[in-house]
Amino acid sequence: MTLVLGADDVRRLLPEVDAIAAVEAVHADLGSGAMVQPAPVTLGGTDDALFLPMAVRSDRLGFAAVKLMADIPANVGTALPSQRSTILVSSVSTGECIAVIDGAGITRVRTAAASAVATRHLARPDSRVLGLVGAGNLAIEHVRAISAVRPIEQVVVWSRSSSTVERFREQLAEAGDGATDVAVVVAEDPHDVVERTDVLCTLTPSVEPIVRGAWLHRGQHVNAVGARPRPTHRELDATAMARGTLVVDSAATARAKSGDLVLATAEGALRTNARLVELGEVVAGLASGRASEDEITVFDSVGLAAQDLAVAAAVIQLAQRHGVGETVHLSAAASSLAPVP
Repeated sequence: MTLVLGADDVRRLLPEVDAIAAVEAVHADLGSGAMVQPAPVTLGGTDDALFLPMAVRSDRLGFAAVKLMADIPANVGTALPSQRSTILVSSVSTGECIAVIDGAGITRVRTAAASAVATRHLARPDSRVLGLVGAGNLAIEHVRAISAVRPIEQVVVWSRSSSTVERFREQLAEAGDGATDVAVVVAEDPHDVVERTDVLCTLTPSVEPIVRGAWLHRGQHVNAVGARPRPTHRELDATAMARGTLVVDSAATARAKSGDLVLATAEGALRTNARLVELGEVVAGLASGRASEDEITVFDSVGLAAQDLAVAAAVIQLAQRHGVGETVHLSAAASSLAPVP
């Protein structure tokens, strides 16, 4: 039997998931070599749409997974999302398809959790002001996640759309939890956000740089998150990528999909053969994170199937416990829904 979890099912279960702990654990696995994350392939066509099959295996969790992510820029401005995904999870011991899960909620939560893990290991412990360049779907999750690892007192936010900022503020007020109980300041522009903040998160689908390295200040930590997984899209200019200590989620994935990295390298700001430090190495204690209070740190987040699987495994376990979702027969072989290890 295969468990099918739609968007509403996932939304119901995610508040019970400790996504930060789950994502930190798989990064430790990646850093120690207990888990391998290959770079995703890209399936393009005659239009601008891309499909990315993102695959991973975790023997610790007992699962292999593939998330098929669709990136459809033509959907912008319509009622359809420009990105959507579905996650297929199988048992590594039997090969049985354990679950098919809508990926939208898991993707948002694991992305913010990865930023929180990077912030925990790279940002100054006394960081109190969080900056958001972009106020869309990832913004509230980042406030919640970053506030779990640093004593955030104020959020400085900017978006091209004033209505998007207003919706973000309404979402914070409606959340009504301690993590989102922070003062909000609306900035005039991205430069204003950068100047005011200790931890900066860029959350825009930008093609051209929206944050300049010359704006960064001593002791700041940056999570570069929002750009689409395309080597021609970026949020940070080359100076920003090269000015501080750079950490990536996966070297193979970043070299293939991060426009921030690819373009900074092409422009000569980063060496082509430079070794990239991965977040998992920092988490596992195999590479150093922040070395001084004045150091600038940058986390280049492209997104990994390992992060999706970490959160999906917890969601499956909760769904089994609470009887959430539907079970269907996908295979003619006699089988039963295997418990989560």
